[in-house]
Formats: sequence, C-alpha cells, structure tokens
Amino acid sequence: MIADFAALALAAALATACLGVAASLHASVHGAGSWRMAGNRALRATVLLVAGATVILWILLMQDRFEVLYVWSSSEAALPLFYKFAALWGGQAGSLLFWAFILACGSLLAVRRVARTLPDLTPWTTAVLCANLAFFLLLVVVPANPFQRIPFPPADGAGLNPLLQNYWMVIHPVMLYLGYVGLTVPFSLAVAALAVGRMDTVWLRMLRRWTLVPWLFLSIGILMGSQWAYLELGWGGYWAWDPVENASLLPWLTATAFLHGLIVQEQRGTMRLWNMVMIGLTYFLVLLGTFTTRSDVVASVHTFARSSIGLYFVGFMALTAVGFPLLLWVRRALLTEPAAPAAWLSRETAFLANNWLLGGIAFATLWGTYFPVFSELLTQEQIAVAAPYFQKVNGPLFLLLLLFMGVGPLLGWRFTRPPEIWRKLRLPLAGALGLALVSLSLLPPDPFATAGLFVCFLAFLGVLQEFADGIRARRRVRTEPPLVSLKQLLVRQSRRYGGYLVHVGIVCMGVAIVGNEFHQEVRHITLARGQQAEFGRWTVTYIGLTETEQANLTEYRAFVTVHDRRGNPVTRLEPRRNVYHKAPEAPTSEVGLHMSLREDLYVVLNGWQDEAASATFSFFLNPLMIWLWIGGVVLALGTLVALWPHGPDPGRRPRA
Repeated sequence: MIADFAALALAAALATACLGVAASLHASVHGAGSWRMAGNRALRATVLLVAGATVILWILLMQDRFEVLYVWSSSEAALPLFYKFAALWGGQAGSLLFWAFILACGSLLAVRRVARTLPDLTPWTTAVLCANLAFFLLLVVVPANPFQRIPFPPADGAGLNPLLQNYWMVIHPVMLYLGYVGLTVPFSLAVAALAVGRMDTVWLRMLRRWTLVPWLFLSIGILMGSQWAYLELGWGGYWAWDPVENASLLPWLTATAFLHGLIVQEQRGTMRLWNMVMIGLTYFLVLLGTFTTRSDVVASVHTFARSSIGLYFVGFMALTAVGFPLLLWVRRALLTEPAAPAAWLSRETAFLANNWLLGGIAFATLWGTYFPVFSELLTQEQIAVAAPYFQKVNGPLFLLLLLFMGVGPLLGWRFTRPPEIWRKLRLPLAGALGLALVSLSLLPPDPFATAGLFVCFLAFLGVLQEFADGIRARRRVRTEPPLVSLKQLLVRQSRRYGGYLVHVGIVCMGVAIVGNEFHQEVRHITLARGQQAEFGRWTVTYIGLTETEQANLTEYRAFVTVHDRRGNPVTRLEPRRNVYHKAPEAPTSEVGLHMSLREDLYVVLNGWQDEAASATFSFFLNPLMIWLWIGGVVLALGTLVALWPHGPDPGRRPRA
C-alpha cells in the first residue's frame, strides 16, 4: 500500500540523514572531498525521500483514506478540500512530518549557498543540519508515525479540530514553521564558524541574512496567530500570554537581540560572545517551544495531544544545552573583543541596553511561562501565572525598549556630545509631547497610557528625523527631489533604513497595544429583535438570526446594524456561531467587526432565546487596534527592504 511505501521512505530518509552526519563530520576532520560530496548526496537523498512521504500524506488526506490513523484523526469526508490540505499540519504526527519537510528543503538551500560563498564551512554546516533532520525523522519513524494503519478502517474520520477550521490557521502554522525551522540555519553557521575558527565579514553578512529571513517568517506567524485569536476565539483580545503563544515569542526576542548584536559586531568587532550565546539560546528556545506545543508540560489551548515524544525532545535539548556551551568554552579565544570600549553616550551602549532589555523580557516571559513546572517540582502542585504578571513585568520593559529604540539611532558610534544629542532630540521631544496631549482629547485620561503613547510618538518622530536628516544630506550634494532622495536612501542604504521602517512598524504595534490594554470597553447586552442599544459612539440594533446547514457544520448568523450618534447608517455586522457535527460540544465564534483608525467595534454572538426572538451579545470597543495590523505590514516591508541587496550609488563618483 502507498502508506507503507511512505513509511519505508521515512525510514530510509532517517538512514540517509545519519549517513550525511557521518560523512560530513569525516570530511570536516580529514578534509576529504569525496566524503564532503557523499554528505551532500546524502542530504539530497533525504530531501527527496521526505518530500515523497509528505506528498503521499497529502494524497491520503485528499482521498479520505481513513484506514490511516492520522487521516482518520485529522479529517472527515465532509471537510472542505481547503482544510483537508491544511490537515497535514493539524495534528502532531503530520505537523512533525511537515516540519521535517521544511527543514530538509531549507537545509539543501542553505548548504548550496554556503558551498558557493564559504566552502570551508560547508561540511560542518551539513553535519549540523543533517543531525537536526535525523532527530525529527526519528520522531516520525518511531513515536509519531503519520502512516500508522487502523486494523478495521472506519467509514468516516473524527474531523479536524474546530478551532483550526479558520483561514488564518491554514497559513499561520506554515509561517511559524518557516520561522522556527529557518533559525536552525544560523545556528548551524555559528557551530561551523566556531569549529573552523572563521568569523569574517562574509560570514557575518551571510549569518545576518539567514537570520533575518526566518525572523520575518516568525514575526508574520506571530501576528497571524494574533489575528486568529482576535477573530476566532471571541474574547475581544489578540494575545493572552498563553504558554504556546509565549513559546513563539521567546525565540523572536532572542533572535531580535542577536540581529542587533550582529550590527555592533560588524561595525565595532565587539559582542562576539554575546551573539554566540544569543543564537545558541534562540535555537534552544525553538526546541523548547516545539516541546511545549507537543506535550502537556503546561496547559494550553494550542497544544497537541499527549504523547511519548517529550522524552525525545528532553534528550535532544540536553545534548544541545551541554554541547554548544562546551564548544564556546573550547573556542573562547576566538570570541575575545579587540575593540576598545565605547563611551556611555554612544550607539554601542544603546545597542547593549536594547539587548539587555530584550534578554530581560525573554527571561521574565520564560520564568512566568514555566513557573507551573517549577512549582510542581518543588511543591507537588502546579501554580499558574496569569496575564497580569506578564503585563506588570514586561510592560515597563517594553516601554524602555521603545524609548531606546527612539533615542538610540540619534547617537553616534563610540561617543556623542550631549549638545549634539539635544539638537537631535528636541524636535522629537516637542512633537511627542504635543501628540500625547492631543491623545488626551480623543481617549479617556490615563497617566500610564499617556506615558506609553508619548514614548511611542518619541520613537516614531526619532526615526522620522533620521529619514529627514538622510534626505537633507543627499540633497546637499545632489540636485534631486525629496522623494527621489528617499527612494535612494531605501535602495542604497537598505539595511539601515529598512531597519528604521521595522522600528516604525513596532511603534505602530505599540500604539495599538497601549490603546487596547488601557482603554478597552466591554458590555454584555441582550437585545430583542428590533431593539436598539447605545455603546460608545455607536447605536446598535439586533435585526434577526438565520440558521444555515453546511457540509460539516451548522452556522448561526446574527445581523446587527450600526449607526452613528446622528442616526447615519455605518455598517451591518454579522457575528456567527458555528456548531460542528463532529464536535457539537466545541462551538466556535466568528466575530462581527467594524474597523477604523480610531477604534474597532467588535461583536460576539453568545446565544439566543425563544427561537431567536432575542439574542445575547458581547460588545467590545478596542481603541487603535488597526495599528497592530498596520504595524505588522510596515514591519514586513521594512524587513524586505533590509534584505534587498544594494548596489553602488549612481550619483557618486568612483574613486580613481
């Protein structure tokens, strides 16, 4: 049978991945070109075998082959084709196979790139990537085989988890996996550089690019997950500090610190040890997050079913936690910092403060997330840490991070004179103060919210001033319009100004977070058909409810009209309640949402009475929420600009 063939392909892939590790290590030690080629061929064979098994599982899902346990547990005959395709990563075994597939393809691309640019690092890079592949293939061959058969095939499947039947959940896990798996590549490059003893500029640039790409995917994945939580869970929020949410945030924080540290290492030759620790920690947190999602070590709405793969992860994480620090110790002479220390008023110090804050946020999040585990070990009782802990601890740290993000770019390398800082800072300070005062007239007064918005405005105006200074500098030596100067800044200095755009995106998200955390309004209302209610600056009216039978669910759709205070019609919202035939005990919400630059009107259908003669709703006013998604778009665009290769400036004369 085709499923048995796929299971054999995975076993063969495990063997070829192990062969790739052995051959590449032999080539690393003895420098034999034939063994290096053998390692590369083993990697290519592994990619083909894993790709074949992945395609076969997709075919089995599409054809409703319920004699395969994974197909039965993750799909059903009435499931739309769109979700059958996504069911590949809807369960534990399939998601691990998909992980191995992405890792195999990414490893092949990375090894080919390294072979062209840094050939002496190729064997070590191949060995580390093949070792990771071998670990995940071991999981899908032994404890989580997606091709396990059922002795007596059922007529239909158990169905996909209702919470996953949302279009955001089709793409959100893919982005997260691309981010998680992609961070294996910079870790392998770091191990290879330590083993070979090479940390030159070419290696730094390659390391930066191979970190920035998965960082972008991880950022998009986190934002898509927030969008799913906002639209699907029906609780009015976007981030609950759930353990699995935190597990995705942790490597993002350390990877962000690592990217900033690379800038200092490239410019000044410092922070070498810090950067190696950060990339090692990032990789470890990727493994920890994957372990958290696939075990019941902490309770979460996102986790898969309990299985025996947790012990495998613990062993692999222990190997990483011991092996990488040992390599750092052996190569400690390579990590010495030759450059002289910088003054306090310098860009290096701002970068260092930025990294310490990111590290502090990561530590506080890690401690709060896994505190139930620590408490159970000490007291035999799990003591959960709720969202208020994270908000009170991480909130001030994030605020300081935004402050340094606004002030840091205004500082120069090595030393900046205080009058120069004041000259650059006075306009952003005045503008931020003015905008903060304006916000008081639009939002309810709150000192903490006003302080948060002030810092966001200061960071935004500081970045804006950097763009203005760059445009003025170009126009002093070139006769070109301001928009042309702006374009040339983005093209010719893409790394610097792309990074500034990323800062603008994070500032936009900060504005949304402040607005939602401090000024959200909630009201639960029961309305009879045709009855009106006033909420905020809106008048809402319940019109009625319809019931629609679909292939695998029953949809209950309410209709609510929205008018402004003058009685002008604004929109009609249609909050829904979906009851799935396979899981009637787990209905899902599809919210009604009216978005504007000022606030979101967010409506959840909770229930209905007397054949829908009346219905109960939860109404939320979420100020400034749209800026969270706008900030995500700007962040992605800024990252793409920073990744864009830049060439020489056509307006600059070449030197003789």
